[in-house]
Amino acid sequence: MPSIVQPDVNLIWSNCLGIIKEHVNQQSFKTWFEPIRPIKLENTVLTIQVPSQFFYEWLEEHYVGLLSKTIRRELGSDARLEYRIVMENSTTNANTGGPFTINMPAKKNNNSNYSNSKFSDSKKNKKSNVKNKSEDDSIRNPFVIPGIKTMNIDSQLNPNYTFDTYVEGECNQLARSAGVAVANNPGGTAFNPLVLYGGVGLGKTHLAQAIGNYAKNNYENVKILYVSSEKFTNQFIDAVKDNAIPEFIVFYQMVDILIVDDVQFFADKDRTQDIFFHVFNHLHQSGKQIILTSDRPPKDLKGMEERLISRFKWGLTTDLQVPDFETRMAILEKKMYAEGIELPREVVEYTAYFVNTNIRELEGALIALLAQGSLMKQEVDVALAKKILKNFINNSAKNISINFIQKTVSGHTGISMEQLVGKSRKREIVQSRQISMYFAKQFTESSLKNIGREFGGRDHSTVIHACQTVSNLMDTDSDFQQTVFEIEKQLKMNQ
Repeated sequence: MPSIVQPDVNLIWSNCLGIIKEHVNQQSFKTWFEPIRPIKLENTVLTIQVPSQFFYEWLEEHYVGLLSKTIRRELGSDARLEYRIVMENSTTNANTGGPFTINMPAKKNNNSNYSNSKFSDSKKNKKSNVKNKSEDDSIRNPFVIPGIKTMNIDSQLNPNYTFDTYVEGECNQLARSAGVAVANNPGGTAFNPLVLYGGVGLGKTHLAQAIGNYAKNNYENVKILYVSSEKFTNQFIDAVKDNAIPEFIVFYQMVDILIVDDVQFFADKDRTQDIFFHVFNHLHQSGKQIILTSDRPPKDLKGMEERLISRFKWGLTTDLQVPDFETRMAILEKKMYAEGIELPREVVEYTAYFVNTNIRELEGALIALLAQGSLMKQEVDVALAKKILKNFINNSAKNISINFIQKTVSGHTGISMEQLVGKSRKREIVQSRQISMYFAKQFTESSLKNIGREFGGRDHSTVIHACQTVSNLMDTDSDFQQTVFEIEKQLKMNQ
């Protein structure tokens, strides 16, 4: 009797990924499915390896239905999925106690420290699981005036940076969820260190300090410290000058939750890196929580010792991305609510659409609008917003083509491409043609002569007249202004 040939586990999982990719967006696929490794296939039981307990719980919370349907499609109705969770030892970076395997669907852990990005109920002043060292009044605190010896550590946290003021979106969902887990159980999760990375103004500092503020308000006798990498370096230089390096090290070793901002600035500072290495090792081995922020992932840090980079990789590294339109709207609305102010909905939408680089610039744009309206006693409308936010709006849209502009205007106004470049002088056709020329000048590098050529061979003076007409009408005709605004949104969103 011929033996049954067992399907190749890699091929089966590759087929599963092909199906999954059609049902989730690109970023979710990259974050949650690319790191998975197929381990074995026994009959209809597929075992996959995931990087951490948190990773497993996220899959169970958000994608268990999709995974179940997918493997049953590949292996039949009796197919089952098992997880192997990598549990890394902090000092050897090796597996401890072997793989941890759970059959799917697994029951949710009701005692988990976090649940669906919401805080678990906790009472004030609950005890930390971190053991505190006895305080030594002879140790100098580098955060106080020289000569004053005290170990009452000021956390250096901004009390405004909390989870309540942090707007969650798809761009930061994983980072925030990990932050909640760490805040509920500092030093007691696999996310140690927790490395948050991303571009300027995306909320790394806010999220890192939110963790610290939550722990500060909910744990008793826990020493929490936020410090920038620059501050740490300057303190170390002072310690070298004062022959106080041992005191400097001991001070930092007494901290229970250490938050270090912008660790990329440790690059090429060899002695500072060496000291931080010893501080990091001591805290990590003592079960203390370390939170780091950077503008890039650990693997891309230049001028950094390999032994430090390897330690940065021990826990969880997660990125914060540029917020999407909906998240930007939520940020603006939350900021306005906190300040007790209101702006017209169309102004908020305009700001959220076009100030799209980072959160810091978005909040700066809102402040500029409010200041202008308050100081100049003017009602803030879209026309005023366009003038005020000129310096905030990203002008990188110069790669939009004239043809793309024509198609967008044509689709919005119902005027055909042939009519846009034709000779008709009907009012609605002329207006659509003028709007197209206006955006061609605004969003492309084409000369006036080339723009005219793309509209049926018209000369540069016609283009100038079109741009001036559109500007004038926007100042006097609110319906026309709204039409131009909506077309501009389409161009920016689809570029």
